[in-house]
Amino acid sequence: MDSGGGEDSSYWNDLVPKLHAATGATVVTYDRAGLGKSDVVPGPWKVDSAVSDLESGLRQLGVTKNVTLVSHSQAGEIATYFAKENEKMLSGAILVDANLPPLFTDEQITRLVAFSQPQVDAAKKDPDNPQNRQLISTSESFVETNKAFHKATWPHAVPATVIVSEKTPFDGSPEDAQRWRDAAATFVHDGPHRTLVTAKGSSHDVPKDRPDLVLKEIESMVAAQR
Repeated sequence: MDSGGGEDSSYWNDLVPKLHAATGATVVTYDRAGLGKSDVVPGPWKVDSAVSDLESGLRQLGVTKNVTLVSHSQAGEIATYFAKENEKMLSGAILVDANLPPLFTDEQITRLVAFSQPQVDAAKKDPDNPQNRQLISTSESFVETNKAFHKATWPHAVPATVIVSEKTPFDGSPEDAQRWRDAAATFVHDGPHRTLVTAKGSSHDVPKDRPDLVLKEIESMVAAQR
């Protein structure tokens, strides 16, 4: 289970025992670099480093097959590259209101930079806060990272369920919210074994607002792969 930007493994605390009880599966959470109890890595955020960290952690645990990846928000980028590089490790993925390649056109990247700039400026006033530090490091590589991400592809052999929040991360911007929903629909349409689910009434924090739905979709994915 991979949390979104600025969040650590504690984000999943309420879901983990319920998920284990429902599926009997081993549930793995972790703190990405600079978050939770993990060491800080200075400089801009690098998605390839995050992918390498996830792969290394799973291999150290001996988890090398039948992995169902659950990824929220920014972790969708990590999931996409991880799936491409470790296709045989995965039995499926649940992408929870996740960043997906179709969203990140040049026009939308420009809009997102402008949208997030006030938050980045505020974060720079308290750079030692882990969430602020993550936001700043992400902003430093945002344009380059997401131009490349727009070209990334999801392997056809890995099933994916895409859960989209009703309000999206852009609740105050109808145009950006619609682009978020359209990107999810495009992603699902562009490959086999993909399903689109809307989390009605939910904000971007679907695991907090609709844990029942997230749990249901994970259970379904795990059951289908057994």
